[in-house]
Amino acid sequence: MTEASPNDVHSFLHAMEMNDERYLTLLAKLIGEAENLQNNPQQGLVPQENLAANHVLALLEPHSKEKGGPLLIERIEFTPGRSNLIVKYPGTSEATTAFVGSHMDVVPANPEGWERNPFELTREGDMLFGRGTTDCLGHVALITELLVQIAEHRPALKRSLIVVFIANEENSSVPGIGVDGLLKAGALEQIKNGPLFWVDCADSQPCLGTCGMVCWKLKVHGRLFHSGLPHKAINPIELGTVALQEILRRFYADFPTHLEESKYNYVVSSSMKPTQVECARGSLNQVPPHATFSGDIRSVPFYEIKDVKAKVESYVADLNQNITSLPSLGPFSSYVVSSEDPPIRGKLELEWIGEGENGIAVKLGTVGNIALTEATKEVLGSVTPYSITGSLPLVRYLQDNDFDVQLVGYGKSAKYHAENEAADLKDFRQALRILARVVAHLEKV
Repeated sequence: MTEASPNDVHSFLHAMEMNDERYLTLLAKLIGEAENLQNNPQQGLVPQENLAANHVLALLEPHSKEKGGPLLIERIEFTPGRSNLIVKYPGTSEATTAFVGSHMDVVPANPEGWERNPFELTREGDMLFGRGTTDCLGHVALITELLVQIAEHRPALKRSLIVVFIANEENSSVPGIGVDGLLKAGALEQIKNGPLFWVDCADSQPCLGTCGMVCWKLKVHGRLFHSGLPHKAINPIELGTVALQEILRRFYADFPTHLEESKYNYVVSSSMKPTQVECARGSLNQVPPHATFSGDIRSVPFYEIKDVKAKVESYVADLNQNITSLPSLGPFSSYVVSSEDPPIRGKLELEWIGEGENGIAVKLGTVGNIALTEATKEVLGSVTPYSITGSLPLVRYLQDNDFDVQLVGYGKSAKYHAENEAADLKDFRQALRILARVVAHLEKV
């Protein structure tokens, strides 16, 4: 197509509609690769994002600079077979609009728990089933469709439109493969000249914030003994129960509801809770020698995870020093056996599982925030921004490195990582219109 004049850029972007056949054909190809895009190295599942990238490139390369088109396309691999793609539609100024975060790996799917084949796109009316329909292959296909339509029409944009499809979002145990590797290599510097829209959320509304998260394990050391002589035992289940009660009391006192939460529409505040309990195996007439309580902490982004961890560590250290201050759960239960020489003391041992990460609160009132809010309102008729106490890896990392990160996504949050993952095609039709209007709004700035 010939290049559009600046006068019709606005009308073109506002009139954009989904090409259902092209979108669904690409999505079917992506989900057809999903078995080899599963990301959990602990289970031996290492994704090959090249398989997805190749399908995206098959649609985009005919519009590449090398083929006479407008798109500048770069494939970047830090690990063989695991592509990131950076696609640029050049504008006439240094300003940029960036869509980042749509990733080409997926969480594992066990076909035994699914009603349909998770590695095949199944369409029932407008409902689309398969691993990745919502998280995040549906978004990869969505933004590819946006790029194809813009490349075909060639609107004269002032801002360069830059899209970054990433590898390795679903597992951070091996760093340097995806967006963190791109940032370290300097490949993302070009998108600091405008808002960065992280397109990997859900529910078709702007997401204003996420929570930080860290997992923990509290191993409680007691003393094994016959249960008929409880005064000679230290029951780690009892000790762990009362110790956790005190730890949680202190946590909620130190990290109460933050004044900023209402501005960001958080439904719940920071939380710490045990989610699993296990103990040493033995007979039922035996007090076990140790028990382990495990769980996680979710922290609103107005608290730093490093500060939260330091506080919890101080609680455990204090309780170990003052173990006898904890209430016992019976007249013959205690956490020190004084009759032994030297006395035997119960002990709490805290372990963090991973470093943890901070949540993010997007910057309100920026040009990107306003553009996303207005575009959503125009297409859907209303806008109801929300925040989640789930976590998104890497986004705070980008914000801390001076990117104006805004969060959005389509599909249903209830379907993220779920068996029978599904998305509504209508949501993605609307999503294309919203993203096109985001571009249009920013062209006015």
